[in-house]
Amino acid sequence: MPKPILLVTRKLPEAIEARASRDYDARLNPQDEPWSTDGAEIARRATAAKADGILGAAGDQFNAACIKALPDSVKVIATFSVGFDHIDVEAAKARGIVVVNTPEVLSFATAECAFTLLLMAARRAVEGEALVRSGQWKGWAPTQLMGVTLEHKKLGILGFGRIGRELANMARGFRMEIHYRDMQRLPPDLEQGAIYHDNEDSFLSTIDMISMHVPGGAGTRHWLNAERLAKMKKGAIVINTGRGPSVDDAALIAALKSGHIRAAGLDVYDGEPKVDPGYLPLRNVALLPHLGSATIETRDAMGNRALENLDAVLLKGSAPPHRVA
Repeated sequence: MPKPILLVTRKLPEAIEARASRDYDARLNPQDEPWSTDGAEIARRATAAKADGILGAAGDQFNAACIKALPDSVKVIATFSVGFDHIDVEAAKARGIVVVNTPEVLSFATAECAFTLLLMAARRAVEGEALVRSGQWKGWAPTQLMGVTLEHKKLGILGFGRIGRELANMARGFRMEIHYRDMQRLPPDLEQGAIYHDNEDSFLSTIDMISMHVPGGAGTRHWLNAERLAKMKKGAIVINTGRGPSVDDAALIAALKSGHIRAAGLDVYDGEPKVDPGYLPLRNVALLPHLGSATIETRDAMGNRALENLDAVLLKGSAPPHRVA
């Protein structure tokens, strides 16, 4: 029997490409050049290959037009990500195409990234490294680049899912007090002593630092806007490793310039890879290139999870374990 044809839209870790090539007629993307932002190239290549499945990633646009143009041979779209807001799920359902994602394997790595940014922002690491690299550092001084400690600070976690709870576990080691805001209060065994806020005014006015872990979509677009930033304490810190569009860039840049927000750390951006140019000259913001899950262990685990789902649909004819549509 011929192997199912699998279209892979991005270059993946070596072990994952090897497994895909072993079990499928895998059409890889060795140059890792992103295909068209409107999804047309994905549909064209899937049609040319008569693909049975597509292994895509965050950044690929599986919009309604793309899914409509896919050949009838396509049975499943697997995304190399937890988030699937780049896929028109309803359009896929209408075509009878299964959609799967890769949950539960990147929570710790993404929380690590958030905590890295939290430390960078609080301890002015961006400015310190730039000073050393510039050759202008004159030596230790009692008042040089004084930041703030995390100890005993109130960390507000917006979205207390797997990633938020992993971050809370890390923060407890730094003697931080954990506060959270979510759709509903979690049971005590998941809270682990974290303090729930049932309204955003209480949440925002209480915390010293916020780390954002909310899904994408219209409901969270520009959630952190000028009005909500104004409710935060003067000198608060903002961290976002969730979704770029959940932050109103103009509002955050203004708050960073005024000093109302002490510092920020961002790993995701609205319209990435484009970054609002207003951030670039600011020394009180740490900017990372979407490194949340970028560890060898995590990316391998994500790839294997994606292939497990694909195997279920294309090789075993069974229900995939992580179906979202």
